[in-house]
Amino acid sequence: MAGEMRSGGPGAGDPGAGDPGAGARRNVVGGAEERARGGWAGVLVMVPVLLLIGGVVLDAFGPVPYGGLPLLSAAPLAACMVLTFRGAAITAVGACAVSVCVDVLVGRPLTALVVDLLDVAVISGIALWLKWVVQSQGQRFAAVRAVAEVAQRAVLPPPPARVGAVSVATRYECAYAEALIGGDFYAVRGSPFGVRALIGDVRGKGLPAVSTMAVATSAFREAAEQAATLRELAEYMERALVRFAADVGDQPDALERFATAVLVEVSEEEGRVRLYHRGHPPPYLIRGGRVTTLEPSVPGLPLGLGMPEGVGASGCDIFPFHQGDYLLLVTDGVTEARDRHGVFYEPRTRLADREFRTASEVVDTLAADVTDWTGGQRHDDMAIVVLTPLSARSPD
Repeated sequence: MAGEMRSGGPGAGDPGAGDPGAGARRNVVGGAEERARGGWAGVLVMVPVLLLIGGVVLDAFGPVPYGGLPLLSAAPLAACMVLTFRGAAITAVGACAVSVCVDVLVGRPLTALVVDLLDVAVISGIALWLKWVVQSQGQRFAAVRAVAEVAQRAVLPPPPARVGAVSVATRYECAYAEALIGGDFYAVRGSPFGVRALIGDVRGKGLPAVSTMAVATSAFREAAEQAATLRELAEYMERALVRFAADVGDQPDALERFATAVLVEVSEEEGRVRLYHRGHPPPYLIRGGRVTTLEPSVPGLPLGLGMPEGVGASGCDIFPFHQGDYLLLVTDGVTEARDRHGVFYEPRTRLADREFRTASEVVDTLAADVTDWTGGQRHDDMAIVVLTPLSARSPD
């Protein structure tokens, strides 16, 4: 997964699904990349061999005595970088043997032969030890990544590509590939009141953020089908987070376990979308090449602060939402992404005047554009959710 979690590819009923050439294009590009990597790998594998040959030539025929010794010593180091441990060990033995053979053929004294052999052997031993350490750490890291991936899928399972009459596409990317789990979260669920969605961001990082995120998403999934309004749903999540903070009250960061969020309800009958803001960056509406920020009429405070009921609550805003519209929900990993000049990324201008056929296309375009904007040097996690109606809506 390499730091990325995505779902919501074109599914049944997804407008624009089924591009026949997309898979072929991906195969051609992927095949070209594999061939390029394979070509470079073949060149790198030859480096230790070339170093050995160069060391022999310089040591035996060079104008300066022992001129090839540095190259012979460098061959095992290079082998440890481009070959397996077994291949590096064979190269190290070969370098030691070549050093002895050259000294014998040149007729150097026994003392010089022993010193040359020790030089190559010591450097080879250090190189092989470093190779073993790196491989051991890599294996442990792979095990940690596997556990993290399972934990992320358990806490943040990808929603289906279609929920009710709404197409869904999501993407989760950590700022660093080594950290598969961050504090951003999302969820989508059907309910008797319409399709309900959530996107949010937990304060902090690490395991405390993950546990808070798990509480928030679990509370959303439990109450999404029962709460009559988004405000009631948010209050249920608020109580769950407050209880959780009380349960871990002996930990130093217990009072800081809060989360920003935007709750969404798509009404299939009314052709409208309801938004309830709790301190999170506002969503964007993409319609006909225009991108509009759906600012809250009354800003709300984050969830989990333990405020009295009603204090810090926002109003529920309603906007038209028809077929061909895309509701874009993001975390601050998108809105606070900066380029090399320190300029913030702005979805309203970067996504304007673009034609999208599917929700997945919006997600892919935005994720690639943010990566291009930052030069691949993002400093915060990024979560993206895109919703679009699948059934025709009557105009207002």
